[in-house]
Amino acid sequence: MTHHEQPGQPEDEPLPVHRETALGTARLLPDIDRPQAWLLTLDGTPQSYVDLADPTHLEFEYTRRIGHLADTIAPAGQPLDALHLGGGALTLPRYLAATRPGSRQHVVEADGPLVDLVADRLPWPDGIRVTVGDARTALAAAPPGAADLVVADVFHGSRTPAHLTSVEFVALAAAALRPGGCYAANLADGPPLAFAAAQAATLRAVFPHTCLAAGPAVLRGRRYGNVLLIGSTAPLPTAELARRLAGDPFPARLADGPDLDALTGTARPVHDTHAVDSPPPPDGAFSVG
Repeated sequence: MTHHEQPGQPEDEPLPVHRETALGTARLLPDIDRPQAWLLTLDGTPQSYVDLADPTHLEFEYTRRIGHLADTIAPAGQPLDALHLGGGALTLPRYLAATRPGSRQHVVEADGPLVDLVADRLPWPDGIRVTVGDARTALAAAPPGAADLVVADVFHGSRTPAHLTSVEFVALAAAALRPGGCYAANLADGPPLAFAAAQAATLRAVFPHTCLAAGPAVLRGRRYGNVLLIGSTAPLPTAELARRLAGDPFPARLADGPDLDALTGTARPVHDTHAVDSPPPPDGAFSVG
């Protein structure tokens, strides 16, 4: 594994940047409405949005939902020890660094050239350590019981790899968490939500307290989109989280208890022997021109 230290300063001129990486063609596109904001795409699929001037600005719906979760699992401003599986342009680590100064964060990203690109163009703040490697390998090597928050947000070719979707993988995340710590996994699914249901059952096999957040149209099985699964050994702040999700500019619903029972249905937990990649998105679901 390769460790990256604090990178240098960004370029001042907001010109698009193209670079071949280990997993495809990365593009950094400046946002004309926000002078220091950039969209990262990989093979045309949006991966991250970062505003260097305001790291608390979360552009994507799913990152806003993880942000709401991070805001509710501990008192405001309290530092967290966080492990991020999947890095992109480090949107959430930057958010935590800004909203919870002093947080200690470790980011694991499989694409080394992508990390180099982000280091060159979008330097990250102190307190964030970035490692190039496989998410599951890194999770297995993580110090036991040391993290307050583990976030899994790994997509290869718009799909979550199978080895990151099993009971065995989630158990590794549980082992890395402190008692009462929180695990969050960003996935994507569409009608009839069979993958999301199986993933909810998988989480429930490991964590006694679980919930799921997604847009209403996704939950109703009307469109493909992001699904955020959340698990903990301790009761989750579901009432406050549901309130924040409902009041967001991109409203989401929180499913727990009987609502999550209904969504999970007869789905069974997924083990390594039968794990599969998440379903591919429909044409044009995530692409940008």
